[in-house]
Amino acid sequence: MNYPEALAYLKGREKYGIKFGLENIGRLIEALGRPERRYPSILVAGTNGKGSTVALVDSILRASGYRTGRYTSPHLRFLEERIHVDGRPISAEELASAVSRVAEAAERLWSHDPDTSAPTFFEAVTAAAFLVFAERQVDVAVLEVGMGGRYDATNIAPADVSVIAPIGFEHERFLGSTIAAIASEKAAIIKEDRPVVVGRLLPDALEVVRREAGARRARLVEALEGIFLDAEPKDGGYGGYRARLKTPERDYGTLELPLAGEHQLDNLVLAVRAVEAFSAEIPVDAVGRGVAATLWRGRLQRIEGRPPLLLDAAHNVMATDALARYLEARPHTHRVLLFGVMKDKRVREMLDRLLPLTSYFIATRDVAGAGTRTARALGHRARRSRRVLSLRREGPLTRARGRWTRRRSGRRGLDLPPRRDPGRPRS
Repeated sequence: MNYPEALAYLKGREKYGIKFGLENIGRLIEALGRPERRYPSILVAGTNGKGSTVALVDSILRASGYRTGRYTSPHLRFLEERIHVDGRPISAEELASAVSRVAEAAERLWSHDPDTSAPTFFEAVTAAAFLVFAERQVDVAVLEVGMGGRYDATNIAPADVSVIAPIGFEHERFLGSTIAAIASEKAAIIKEDRPVVVGRLLPDALEVVRREAGARRARLVEALEGIFLDAEPKDGGYGGYRARLKTPERDYGTLELPLAGEHQLDNLVLAVRAVEAFSAEIPVDAVGRGVAATLWRGRLQRIEGRPPLLLDAAHNVMATDALARYLEARPHTHRVLLFGVMKDKRVREMLDRLLPLTSYFIATRDVAGAGTRTARALGHRARRSRRVLSLRREGPLTRARGRWTRRRSGRRGLDLPPRRDPGRPRS
């Protein structure tokens, strides 16, 4: 199976959507020789901050001399971005080889089975990641839970440390309609007699996690408890933070955190405490080097240019609140919001937070039509907010107070008319 064939195989699994349960992934990795048991692992769940936490933990461990595997989702551009070894995404050929073996194992298991949905897309990619990490002989794998926790394919891994980042409303159709119900699904990643490290949790979520940790005799580390943290923004916050951190275990001195947004300070503490729970032998200076070298694209990522761009993957209300706080601290008179969202999200609440902070609004739709809110619906919401003076539908875009023109470069760009009531100063 070559790379295009591997992608086609995985694409074919997408039509089966989400299937909860660990039976499929369990049978699949059993047929593959249980690769996830050949190395220690750290499993990170949560609603927001889990990807950033994974990136920080991975970078710190690499700076300490560990050969790491990193598994995250979704990807930004290429599927192989989900699977990193030693800080680099695996090659297309390596992905194709792993997916080919997963497909062969699945064919043997389910060729005479009426359940044609096995494995799902996520189960197949997760199994491929486990295979790659075993074959590359990683010292430790840092795994991000896809959705929930209890029935997520990653939860088949016998994690040495479980980590739970902040919990908010998400995927309520699958996880439940209350914070306690959602927390219950995520707390199910806690393993018997193994530590669990938790970030800033709402009281209802924390109560559930404490109860689950007690039931599984797992040592509970509340990451923010008993720490000293003093941080100042670098480059107006665009360049991250310079943070002095001391935990109950160690004094890390000053850490250079390159990730923007105050919420990343919580993620920093969570990652450091997770590393402490994994090993007491990590050198203090390695933690500093690892934090400073962390790269996590698409999260308040500023791209310089004319105009400068800010890319953020906020996809639920909690993440939108973090983005809004960041924007509120940096007012701008001609801010353009280019927005796309899946149809199962709380789009009304998200736009209510973001639209007051923007001057122009553009709604996109997925060219594949894979469950996104239509541009028309988003446009109507923007109009009701009275933040947009005029909207019109043209092709895949709903456009606000601007017109598309052909630039000399041949690229298409948005010409923005001057705002009539500048209000806030530029920044």
